[in-house]
Amino acid sequence: MADQTQPWAERTVEVPPQAGVDVPAQRDGFRRGVAPVGQPRTPRTEPFPVVEEPTGTGWPGEPVPRRPLSWRLAQLRRGGEWSAAGGLFAFVCWGIWALSGGGDLSGPLLVLVLSLLVAVGLFALARAVGRLVLERQLGRVRRGARGAHLATGVFLVGLGVAWLQQTEWVVSAWNWITSNV
Repeated sequence: MADQTQPWAERTVEVPPQAGVDVPAQRDGFRRGVAPVGQPRTPRTEPFPVVEEPTGTGWPGEPVPRRPLSWRLAQLRRGGEWSAAGGLFAFVCWGIWALSGGGDLSGPLLVLVLSLLVAVGLFALARAVGRLVLERQLGRVRRGARGAHLATGVFLVGLGVAWLQQTEWVVSAWNWITSNV
């Protein structure tokens, strides 16, 4: 006989079924004394429907579905914070440069408009190069315009720095700070 000092060694006592006590019905086909090993379980929830999106890798010659204009515009907006930040910096620097020159603002305004047109052209060029290289040559899908916006933002920041370098009091203040620190 096992040592009764150990709790795991206690003997199990069989209790006979009592008359008049009814076992309640169990869910999932539970049967007392029968293990559910190997029996398929019924799913408790309904599975999600499978959504298949076209990837453009179907049969050769099959037309690729056209995307709506709203989808294309949403792709162009992704990464726009880079262009917006560069544009804001360039605008502030242009304002400092234009107001420091004194006089008529029509010339500096023309410079601003032409500079922004060049930035838009740079953005379009970056998008075209991305389309040729990423989509056509490498077969990848572009998920936004972050690279083109980053290139445009860097251009606009450089443009703002160039305008600040043409402002006499900003250059003299910069030289004073760098020589005294």
